[in-house]
Amino acid sequence: MPSPVFSAAHTAVLLPTHEPLVAAVRDGLVESVHYGSAIAVAADGSTAASAGDPLTPFYPRSSLKPLQAVAMVRAGLELPADLLALAAASHSGAAEHRDGALRILELHGLSVNDFENSVDLPYGVTEREEWLRNGGGATQLTQNCSGKHAAMAATCLINGWPVRGYLDPSHPLQQLVAGTVLELTGEEPFALSTDGCGTPLFALTLRGMARAFGRIALAAADALAGDDDGGPAFQSAEAAVGLAMQRHPGMVAGEGRDVTGLMRLLPGSVAKDGFEGVQLVGLADGSAVAVKISDGGDRARMPATVKLLEAIGVDVEPLSAIATSPVVGGGRQVGLLQATDFLNQPSVPVNEAL
Repeated sequence: MPSPVFSAAHTAVLLPTHEPLVAAVRDGLVESVHYGSAIAVAADGSTAASAGDPLTPFYPRSSLKPLQAVAMVRAGLELPADLLALAAASHSGAAEHRDGALRILELHGLSVNDFENSVDLPYGVTEREEWLRNGGGATQLTQNCSGKHAAMAATCLINGWPVRGYLDPSHPLQQLVAGTVLELTGEEPFALSTDGCGTPLFALTLRGMARAFGRIALAAADALAGDDDGGPAFQSAEAAVGLAMQRHPGMVAGEGRDVTGLMRLLPGSVAKDGFEGVQLVGLADGSAVAVKISDGGDRARMPATVKLLEAIGVDVEPLSAIATSPVVGGGRQVGLLQATDFLNQPSVPVNEAL
């Protein structure tokens, strides 16, 4: 059960009962601990492993993008695979990402004036520094969700819906997205908010999101397996999105990003991160894992995720480079950021769980 309530802005809020998932160890002592919740689901949606409070609602943030992309494909959006991957992306803001968003607009007779997302600098560190060196500032195009927003505007045009106001929860596009999220997760949203880019955001559980990613990855695998010529057979919207992300992982995030790396190293996977420490991975057999880091710490996503993948029988040796990271002192490694043994010993102190 959730812990006692605290008051925030006169609203009672339940604290989830997160558990220690990841720790930074410096010369044998635990220096920092990241708490969170995690779940792995089997292909039938049943729980295969869990820790913390995976049934407490949370905001999936940008891990919702593949589900939003599925809704748009169902509504008639047709894009080359690289641009469809960008529609499901939190991109780094490299030239290929910016150019891709512009291509989506141009294919449908739209322009950057049709964007309704917030402005920001490129998300990737290298990309941001290069943009600033060249005199760039915060724009809607460089904001990491611009591919999704270009696709949303295009979907509106295709269907004869108003492009202006496409972020309003009552807009036909957002109503379609809400229905698609309900279908894929099997959950009625527990609350509605607004994401950083301005898009409607649903509160769901880790289990519901994991089930959705499992369905997308399984659909992609089935589409590939169903064609004797080695290409995809008839593609459902889920398959189209999953295959696009698998074939163009660099468009989903960017070079040097762990999500791009995971999809390259783990064939058949569909992976997406989200702000505030969220990670989802769907696998070709329909199973999936979901992680939420309670303090929003981005560095803790992948160690916990790889631990979950290992627990459900995935060979994680190819993922070793993104499963941990060194703790450095004086220019040399003196420790390690690593997952705790949270699946086997969830109730013991973190010092003993490493």
